Amino acid sequence: MKITFLGTGTSQGIPVIGCGCDVCRSDDQRDHRLRTSILIETEGRRMVIDCGPDFRQQMLRENIHAIDAILITHGHKDHIGGLDDVRAFNYVLQRPMELYAAREVQMTIHQEFSYAFDLKNRYPGVPEINIHLFENLPFEVNGIHVIPIKATHYQGHYVFGFRINNFSYLTDAVEITETEKEKMRGSEVIVLNALRKKKHYSHFNLEQSVRILEELRPSRGYLTHISHQMGRYIEVMKELPGFIQLAYDGLQVEF
Repeated sequence: MKITFLGTGTSQGIPVIGCGCDVCRSDDQRDHRLRTSILIETEGRRMVIDCGPDFRQQMLRENIHAIDAILITHGHKDHIGGLDDVRAFNYVLQRPMELYAAREVQMTIHQEFSYAFDLKNRYPGVPEINIHLFENLPFEVNGIHVIPIKATHYQGHYVFGFRINNFSYLTDAVEITETEKEKMRGSEVIVLNALRKKKHYSHFNLEQSVRILEELRPSRGYLTHISHQMGRYIEVMKELPGFIQLAYDGLQVEF
């Protein structure tokens, strides 16, 4: 299995518009972060988790010419805002894009991209998307077994992570039950969100994510969905246990 971090930043990305902090002015490319997304390559298949506003740039940067499916964690704009750009894959691959989302997320996508689903007045060239519903039960994507991991993003708002083989990925979470956490146990690699050092109302902070990773103890843990308030990559890395690393855009991990 191979994973590529397409983006590791929070909803504003880094640098943040108009900000002059040390992180936003950093010349270390590991501090430059597009909106959070990841590419998974396994068993001859390519899946992307989340399709934010930087999707086009991420596909071009990594020279990706084909993907088999997109899995969506939740319906916030920084995770679905790039769906219009699947039009390019529709043209190249001559087929609709297969997209997997929970029911509430599907409703949001239909609202945000209503023109793509307007069968009466369909404009030529709109994105072609086949949406597949998943609930909090295992499902298949082109023969790949996927286990959803449900967590709280904000009061009454949920986000889904995913376990594929011995890899688990969860972003934009602030709380997770023991039952859902157990789904990640035994993974060789786990990716969790860590927004900043100070506590936040809708995202794990650094301390919370490190605590979960120390409990689950994968061989390798990576942190994503990082804001400029976290600090510079080179400094934060000094504070982390040896098996945990801040992810950065373009990082590739094979296992």
